Order: sequence, then structure tokens, then C-alpha cells
Amino acid sequence: MTRRPHHPVLIRGQEAEDWEDVAAIFEGERAIAGTLQLPYQSRDAIRDRVENPRPDLRVLVAVLDGRVVGTLGLHFGRGRQAHTAHIGMMVHDSYQGQGVGTALVEAAIALAERWLAITRLELTVYADNEPALALYRKFGFEIEGTLRDYAFRDGRYVDAYLMARLRDET
Repeated sequence: MTRRPHHPVLIRGQEAEDWEDVAAIFEGERAIAGTLQLPYQSRDAIRDRVENPRPDLRVLVAVLDGRVVGTLGLHFGRGRQAHTAHIGMMVHDSYQGQGVGTALVEAAIALAERWLAITRLELTVYADNEPALALYRKFGFEIEGTLRDYAFRDGRYVDAYLMARLRDET
């Protein structure tokens, strides 16, 4: 568990008991709009996902005021891509813009680079998600490409950027 100095957000590994708070994140319109998740997922499906994570996935959660308000998954590459991980993140609608995403990304980078020998972190972000783009750029992620008509969201196709951060080997 880590807490940034002078910041109330606690970062820890996801636990099975977190499923109800995670389900509440999935109910947020803005949280869903910023991800590839679909709205109206059943609480049973979310509970199953939290209680039975995939073996190639490590999930961190952000806890504020005793409640899980954000999640970040590190999806690990295999074989010749074992040095990579893909990030997927969601923050509860009521807690966006309060440093939750910053705390999650900071912890994920530390875990990936200092403990898991990950040298390439990558993510996909909608091209119109300016707050997320600013967050990722702050941590050294760079746009590597544009994925045109990447996903169908709210009645139309939207573009996304593929971003990556390479660990500085010097």
C-alpha cells in the first residue's frame, strides 16, 4: 500500500471485497464514456471479474475516505512482449479531477518499472479526452499513432491515440 505524501489517496492491490465499489465506478456515465466498457453491466459480471481476475492482469485500486474510487489494470504482455504492459483505468465520476488518476498512474509506473521489469507501458485513450491526455503526458507517455474510428461511443465512431512510455535505461 502506498500513499503519496500529503495526499489522502491510498493505492493498494484490488481485493475480492472491493467488487461493490468497483461496480459503482462502472455506473458512472463519464467513467464509461472514457473507456471501452459498455454501460449497464450486471453487478454479477463485475463481481465475477473482481473476484476472479485473469492471470495476465494486476489491478491497483485507489481508496479515498475508505471507498474504492478508481481502478487501474496492468495487462501483461507475453513471450517476446513480456517486457510490456497495457494500462486501463477508470475513476468514479464524483472523484475525477482530484488526483486519483495521478496516484494510480504513479503507482503503476513504480510497480511496473521497479518491481516487474516492465520497460514499455502502453495505453489507448480517446483523442477527445483532454484530461486523460494531459495526465499521461505528465508521466512521459507519448502519442505513437492515431486509431481512426477506433470505437463506437454514444452514437458515433471516435478516434483514439496509442500512447506509450519507455523506461529510461540510463
